[in-house]
Amino acid sequence: MQDTLNIALIGCGGIAQSHWRGIQTIARRLNVTAVVDENSQAARNMADQTGAIAFKDLDRALESGLFEAVDIMLPHDLHEATTRACLEAGLHVVLEKPLAATLDSAERILALATNYPAQVFMVAEQAQYWTDVIEARKLIDQGAIGEVLNAKAVFYDPMPSTEIQDPPFPWRYSLAQAGGGLAIDGGAHWIRPLRMLLGEVDEVIAQTGRHFKAMEGESWAQAIFIFESGVSALFDAYNASGPIGPVDWFRVLGTDGELVLQGGPDAHLVLFDRDNPNGKQIMPSNPGRRDSFGHELADFSSAVLEGTPLAATAEYALGELRTALAMYRSMQTRKWEKVWIDN
Repeated sequence: MQDTLNIALIGCGGIAQSHWRGIQTIARRLNVTAVVDENSQAARNMADQTGAIAFKDLDRALESGLFEAVDIMLPHDLHEATTRACLEAGLHVVLEKPLAATLDSAERILALATNYPAQVFMVAEQAQYWTDVIEARKLIDQGAIGEVLNAKAVFYDPMPSTEIQDPPFPWRYSLAQAGGGLAIDGGAHWIRPLRMLLGEVDEVIAQTGRHFKAMEGESWAQAIFIFESGVSALFDAYNASGPIGPVDWFRVLGTDGELVLQGGPDAHLVLFDRDNPNGKQIMPSNPGRRDSFGHELADFSSAVLEGTPLAATAEYALGELRTALAMYRSMQTRKWEKVWIDN
């Protein structure tokens, strides 16, 4: 059995640093042998960190034969073409969320991946591996808070103290490249845990806005999600332009108690029930959240090297994308929008 997997990092921006830390600390069966970025300096810097060979051009990297798998960390609009090139080159692929900037592109990617059953195709969603979310799901299944009634998810993402006014703007500010704003991007990390905890989202109603004018997509969003079970959840996402108070990332209310997944430097999963009316700390949250990049890449390497099933299929990642797109439709129609029915 092969012990290690040679991988190329495609895209050497900020998220590549998190993936590299995960490889160094947890996903140690991955051996970074190539890095690719059209920004030559970014590629060279990443090569210096990893000891890999730097490429500016993807085609030349694919011709090198230096790797058997790729980790794609590019703007959303480049996901389809890059995934296609890598799958057609016979490589295993892990693709950063979301699947794509549009639903059509995402579905083409999934259809393409079915043509290569011997190759692993994974969509990386770090929240799938947040240990406090996994434990909260177990507690719900065990009846720790009784029947689940509703939930809340709060996502506040700090922004630069001064808004960027002059181009070139970050690619995430572009609707064409990102497919949307906060909900489709960082908000996915809060939509996935809600789905893990409560099941599939059925319909949404939303309000969004832009307080960062250079950002073409929404910089804040609020929504109500109704799940197939009938449970509802509030979703609140905000690019914080100023100081904000402490927030709980998730709260799940049941007939017999509540689970709170705290934010902040001393975050814990806390259970409130009849035996613990003041709250019982179940486990610290931050180590699991911090290590989640490593665990997702370890999951990928195990799937390739041992054939073990992934924690979540690539198709499952459609849920975050469809939920965000339903929010955008709701903003236009001012109505409830179904997540799994195309309008």
